[in-house]
Amino acid sequence: MRYANLALHTFTNRPWSIEECLRNYSARGIGGISIWRETIAGKDLAQVRRQLDDSGLRGISLVRGGFFTGATAASRDAAHENNQRCIDEAAALGLPMIVLVCGATPGQTARENYLQIRDGIARMAEPAAAAGIRLLIEPLHPIYAGDRSGICSLRTANDLAGELGLPNVGIAVDVYHVFWEVDLEEQLLRCAAGGWLDAYHICDFKPNQDHVLFDRGLMGEGCINLEAIDGWVRGAGFNGFAEVEIFSRHWWSQDQHQYLDRILAAYEAIYRADRAVEG
Repeated sequence: MRYANLALHTFTNRPWSIEECLRNYSARGIGGISIWRETIAGKDLAQVRRQLDDSGLRGISLVRGGFFTGATAASRDAAHENNQRCIDEAAALGLPMIVLVCGATPGQTARENYLQIRDGIARMAEPAAAAGIRLLIEPLHPIYAGDRSGICSLRTANDLAGELGLPNVGIAVDVYHVFWEVDLEEQLLRCAAGGWLDAYHICDFKPNQDHVLFDRGLMGEGCINLEAIDGWVRGAGFNGFAEVEIFSRHWWSQDQHQYLDRILAAYEAIYRADRAVEG
């Protein structure tokens, strides 16, 4: 079985090395991969790129840059330097996009965070464009508004992308973060119409999660109407990869090959056989 329109984030299988992710995803017929910086820390990036090229997987994004906010100019400058390293890593790996978790600084107002994010992306965009890299704003669920992101809805991400008006800035839509928005279908259409709908991440939201960050659900384990959202995303014109991005201490503690079996079974069940191509 081949899964030409399916991709995985390496953090989904956090116990695996980059070499194991590349080998095992390719062996299962998965089409793409988004690479987390944690997975390649300390690695020879030229060697990783050769391994990626040899795997047959499509490299989608480097995850993650951002964290633009800070109470001092020095802290914001340090974030910019880290984002420049992120650009260099993406370029070395041949990855065309960087996903941005935008940051939020406790004690600042929501408006202060927003303006620092806006200015940080604008500052990062020029060197990213020079490297041929697109920057993707990822709105996060409001549970992370305190210290992880001041961009907490697709509506706000659309507003920000429109305000920036930069040709290499788009949006990554993760169902975990946006499923709750009452105007989600409208905002997806707006996102696509603006030319910003660049990435689509899937998992599930468990209402009874036991950790605010590390208890995401495998598709079908939670409360998100995944089929409806998939229809809206595809109806808006998106024809790229569905990227599985799951942070789960439970699933990380399991045999990762069996976990990958569960991911593929859930994908087939929810997204139907027309997403899985015999090969």
